[in-house]
Amino acid sequence: MDVILIPGFWLDASSWSDVTPALEAAGHRVHAVTLPGLESADAARAGISLDDHVEAVVHLVDDLAGSVVLVGHSGGGAIAQAVSDRRPDRVARVVYVDAGPLAPGDPINDDLPVVGDEIPLPEWSVFGEGMLADLDEEHRRRFRERAIPEPARVASDPLRLGDERRRDVPTTVITCEYPSAQLKEWVAGGAPFVRELAAMREVEYVDLPTGHWPQFTRPAELGRLLVDAIDR
Repeated sequence: MDVILIPGFWLDASSWSDVTPALEAAGHRVHAVTLPGLESADAARAGISLDDHVEAVVHLVDDLAGSVVLVGHSGGGAIAQAVSDRRPDRVARVVYVDAGPLAPGDPINDDLPVVGDEIPLPEWSVFGEGMLADLDEEHRRRFRERAIPEPARVASDPLRLGDERRRDVPTTVITCEYPSAQLKEWVAGGAPFVRELAAMREVEYVDLPTGHWPQFTRPAELGRLLVDAIDR
């Protein structure tokens, strides 16, 4: 299976490097992506939109033969969702890694501090304790060294969706910061921020207790969970 790995904010394709061995050992073809504006710290980011990120992955899907699995971490989950909306007949499964689908018109996160045309990785105090779980000082140092500013519009642009067939695509949610039981309670209770997840027709929840960046804190376990999800 062709597996497309979409990183979250501030990260490029290399952020998946400790996760991919499990996928490759299982015989899958891995395509970790670096999204527009994330090529380097010096890359141009002015004017890069959320749609630009979505279209970059759509083009990759179109270049591949057969079905694909999309894996999106954090803000990359919204990109995976939008790609499944534009190519629902090509996507065998979407896996959200500490992420979930957004409702049409929602932004990924328009509260992050913007500097000019970009969003640098904020100070750690911006993130809650749950997000930072298991991210020790060495992880944080390496993360900050590799972090690339996110194009500002990617965080604030409304998510554009239009094909209801996206809700038929099998979905796996790997929960890290919150246990799956909490997420299910929000869905059952009609919480507005999970209304799109509640509309998905085939969803499975898998727990991986750690912080928001399991590709750094528990990469081997994340790789195995991805293999399991693809096998299903």
